[in-house]
Amino acid sequence: MTSLSASLVRGALLSPLKRAGRPDAALPPDRPTRPAAPVAPGPLAAYGRICGFTESGALPLTYPHVLAFPDTMRLMTGRAFPLPVLGLVHTWIEIAPHRPVEPTEPLELTVYAQELNPHRRGTEVTMTTEARVAGELVWESRSGYLSRHAPRRPGQDPASTPSAAEAGANLPTSTASTAGRPAAASPEELPARAEWSLPGDLGRRYGAVSGDRNPIHLYPLTARLFGFPRAIAHGMWTAARCLAETRDPAAVRTVRIDFRAPVLLPATVTYAADAAGDAFALRGLGDRVHLVGAVTRKG
Repeated sequence: MTSLSASLVRGALLSPLKRAGRPDAALPPDRPTRPAAPVAPGPLAAYGRICGFTESGALPLTYPHVLAFPDTMRLMTGRAFPLPVLGLVHTWIEIAPHRPVEPTEPLELTVYAQELNPHRRGTEVTMTTEARVAGELVWESRSGYLSRHAPRRPGQDPASTPSAAEAGANLPTSTASTAGRPAAASPEELPARAEWSLPGDLGRRYGAVSGDRNPIHLYPLTARLFGFPRAIAHGMWTAARCLAETRDPAAVRTVRIDFRAPVLLPATVTYAADAAGDAFALRGLGDRVHLVGAVTRKG
């Protein structure tokens, strides 16, 4: 947690020196790796409680991302990373759990910056996390982080031209696997399954468990410094809380979650899902959609 806080400070200091949207920007080649080690039971139990996971034995689907996040932040706040970390928005995450991972297994975690693409609202970087046990790839994820900046005029530089990656930036990579299936219900049409009251200190409580003490999540005053009227819930908390409702997590092949709108704290939100629980959404007042998710299953 200390290293994560140090990364946030370093990123804040270096952000004014960086300019997003350079077409010739290079991503750092480094691949920080957390040495293989079993998961500490105390922090894992605290994470499970705040996110609603049952004590099923295997790690929650989102937990390797949390364990690797300090290394991700070190990479993203380093001098070689081309985007300013201040204002960077987590827009989506894809998770592929290749098999259940037991907390006692020595888990090795590696992170790296995979690609940089123009986006209609700025520049988006894809960060990858890989988890291995004795060399076996057991879990991996890809996350999109958006650096928002004014779009460039056509002809100004290559970043102004929409790419295939931009056009599909908000589409699941597993689209082909849904061929021939009925169209999924829209997030607004999914039936409500539960209503959750989120307290104003949720960001501080989750930050204490995850180590992510980004000021936008902590207090109304610190959130207002970044343009939010109140503190907002961590996107990865909303993702984890929804995935805690997923039936038979051992059968999950992939998960795709797109973050649509921040949750201002305190709040009352509605978890909505189809009958199988494989398409889900988190809605707020007026049916505002905060996130949408899709699960594909093995077999």
